Amino acid sequence: MFPGVSRPFVRSLSVSRPMKTCFLVILSAALGGAAIPAARAASPDGPVTAADLAAVAVAENAELRFYEAEVGHLRARERLSGRMPRPEVSAEAGQIRSHNLDRTLAGEGMAWSVSVQQPFEWPGRLALRKAIANAETGLATLGLARFRRDLETRVHLLAVDLAAADERGRVATEAAARFRALREVLVQRDPAGITPRLEIRILEATELTLRRRVAGEELAARRARIELNLLCGRPAESDLEVAGGPPGFLTAPPLAELMASALTNNFDLQIRLAELEAQGFVLGLARNERWPQIRVGPSYTAENGSSRDRILTFGIQLPLPLWRDDGGSVEAARAREAQAAAVLAVARRDLEREVVTAVRTYEARVAELGRWHPDAMAEFRSAADLADEHYRLGAVPATTYVELQQQYLEAVAALLETRREALAAALEVEHATGVALLRGPGPDATEERP
Repeated sequence: MFPGVSRPFVRSLSVSRPMKTCFLVILSAALGGAAIPAARAASPDGPVTAADLAAVAVAENAELRFYEAEVGHLRARERLSGRMPRPEVSAEAGQIRSHNLDRTLAGEGMAWSVSVQQPFEWPGRLALRKAIANAETGLATLGLARFRRDLETRVHLLAVDLAAADERGRVATEAAARFRALREVLVQRDPAGITPRLEIRILEATELTLRRRVAGEELAARRARIELNLLCGRPAESDLEVAGGPPGFLTAPPLAELMASALTNNFDLQIRLAELEAQGFVLGLARNERWPQIRVGPSYTAENGSSRDRILTFGIQLPLPLWRDDGGSVEAARAREAQAAAVLAVARRDLEREVVTAVRTYEARVAELGRWHPDAMAEFRSAADLADEHYRLGAVPATTYVELQQQYLEAVAALLETRREALAAALEVEHATGVALLRGPGPDATEERP
């Protein structure tokens, strides 16, 4: 569902977890307590804008709740990662008997001992574990932001698809109604000759084709509406109407400026960099763990046999051998670090390709939209009405009438599809670089950036 990181650094110390578990969603603080009620208020019955739907999706999406709980889990682990091991207490108790050289009993009584040992990690180990935990939380936070961004993008595109399907369905329904009304008028007349009868069949066939087109547009709108409702936490069959006109498209900055912004703002690249940094910590920890943990503490012993002895000692405990030959773990961590570096290089290459492709697509589609004058749709509709009127008067042949109605439908579909492709390319550029190319609803003309 969300392209990008395939092996994020979450829950493990390697880059080997599937992508979806890295998509931990934005921190609750980032959502803002006041934004959620406002978002919920933006989803009543009636027209809503794409921005309102995106806010509702962020506030109500069920998957976000799961990832927010996961973030809390990671932060708790981060707090615990820097703590020293707790002291360990051990106690022993028993019976003691003392004998003289002639093996006669000299005395007997209780013997017991208590010791306290504090484990100490090798210098630098706790700092490395803390750094690894911080890296996990940082990666999770980046995943949160990217998941939210992808969710908002999906909602925007679905809103555009829903509005476009409704518009195409409206135009097709209007044209089909024209053909039906005209066919009913011609049937009531007494057609003389073969030409009027053939024209009636042409009108009937065109109407049936348009009815099928209307059904297809209604199905496309229903699919978009169902997915939007589910993303927003609403019942699938709830009524939903998208309000607002087409967005305004801004002039794209130079490619060099966009690439510089992408190197700083791109989520995928930031995640790859964080993964490489985390693998450096993992390699350092693997090297550090070849040295042992040291246990230090006092011990107190009491013996009540032939005499009352009290012994206080201070000891240190070390494993043997001191140097643990664990070259396999170090080599594995080094290989993971090399892998993360290679993935980072690939991510930079893919990012450049993504930015260039999206910018060129955006420029081409915006230039295409610029060739449409603002009143084009109104003029096409007016021409369709005019053709209907003159066909009834016999001044326009059936072929011209049918062709004009069909071209009206094709023009509407072409404009809506071009607008959708320009919007999708603009969102892709914004996600890759952080540079916004859209403004509020307005004319489909390219404008200079402020």
